[in-house]
Amino acid sequence: MNKLLNRVPEVTLFFWLIKIMATTVGETAADFLSATLHLGLGITSYIMSGLLVIALLIQFKLKRYVPTSYWVVVVLVSVLGTLITDRLVDEAGMSLVTTSMIFGAALVVTFVLWYASEKTLSIHSIFTAKREAFYWAAILCTFALGTAAGDLFAEGMRLGYAPSALIFGGVIAVITFAHYVFKLNAVLAFWLAYILTRPLGASMGDWLSQPLSNGGLGLGTVGTSAVFLVVIVSLVSYLSLQRKPRLLPLSATK
Repeated sequence: MNKLLNRVPEVTLFFWLIKIMATTVGETAADFLSATLHLGLGITSYIMSGLLVIALLIQFKLKRYVPTSYWVVVVLVSVLGTLITDRLVDEAGMSLVTTSMIFGAALVVTFVLWYASEKTLSIHSIFTAKREAFYWAAILCTFALGTAAGDLFAEGMRLGYAPSALIFGGVIAVITFAHYVFKLNAVLAFWLAYILTRPLGASMGDWLSQPLSNGGLGLGTVGTSAVFLVVIVSLVSYLSLQRKPRLLPLSATK
């Protein structure tokens, strides 16, 4: 039987661990590059956009899931998503409520177009360039939306970084419980959890890196980014050594 290669990873505990750490790195790395290194949001955005385009070209050329390539793209999307939201808020003067609504609407439109074209939003059959393009468009929207939502709760509503992280973590736990106990649709549960891990990671990143006077632990953007990057590299390296190509039978690709 002819088989195809899926281009994205299976949803495992490792997937969620790396994803959450990637979102945290996205928050702290964006702050490090734009503020600590004084590159500014504009220049940093252009640099990250260029790197992301290169990484995506490599990812699409592979036509299969390769841990290193895939997670490099995720980290870069995470950084760029943070920068896009920060530029709209800090430079364009948009409110966090407005940016959350804009990216929420963009995500809905992406899902509608994706489903209209492919009749599925499942990540278990990302085996064509078109489906992968929809996938990455949705991922970028979730990161930008998550950044805005995380900042809205922690800063706009003055809840603080740690309480915001607990709130988002609690909602993710409820979704997980609903999926396994009440059989909440797997595709819906995945995307809800994926969206919420972004503000969870953003709140965690700010909590760890921001100074004590701002409600953080004062570890700084350099230390926080470095620690999480080391963990991400270690886990991705482990997965690269352990993985086997994930083949999809043609009958399961619809």
